Amino acid sequence: MRIPFTAEQFFGVFARYNEAVWPMQVVLTVLAVAVVALLFRPRDYSGRLIAAALAFFWAWMAVVYHFAFFTAINPAAWGFGAFSLAGALWLAWLGVFKGRLRFSLSGGPRAWAGGLLILFALLVYPLLGFLAGHRYPAMPTFGLPCPTTIFTIGVLLIAAPPVPRSLFIVPVLWSAVGSVAAIQLRVPQDYGLLVAGIVGLAAALFPGQPSGRVPRR
Repeated sequence: MRIPFTAEQFFGVFARYNEAVWPMQVVLTVLAVAVVALLFRPRDYSGRLIAAALAFFWAWMAVVYHFAFFTAINPAAWGFGAFSLAGALWLAWLGVFKGRLRFSLSGGPRAWAGGLLILFALLVYPLLGFLAGHRYPAMPTFGLPCPTTIFTIGVLLIAAPPVPRSLFIVPVLWSAVGSVAAIQLRVPQDYGLLVAGIVGLAAALFPGQPSGRVPRR
């Protein structure tokens, strides 16, 4: 599958987006750090707050990035945006209104994998971009699809099992779509999407057993 735009056009969209939304990149990153803080000090309300933050990220991607900017070079962005918005609404429904996400410091392979993906999304991802020669504003920042997808899968891996399998659908499918663009456009930091997608798919197929631990108040 060939993508309908060049690398120059792709990074040009990032430049226009970053210049237009500044300083929202900082706000989104601070919100992501707040999510990490809630993961390390879980409370009864942590699941709803974390789900609300993830839902906001995906709604932001849909409306602000896909609809407002990415459609300029790729008509498929209308579909990508609708898909991302559906993911945001589903996160809000199951995580915020239904309270189906819980977090506890239980450890284990899933939690370690989730922590590594979060670390990659927030720290390693921009570093790899810098080493690849990408400079602000023509570079992907947090809040754009690829780093945010990796972050989302990482957070879902840390959630206490069983995590609703349907929450993995949108980020795992987007990881597959984004991996195609990463390979064709030679965006090395986006190769992490492939790993995140595989790990997320495995987590969805094997949701695990309830831990029985209750977050502190």
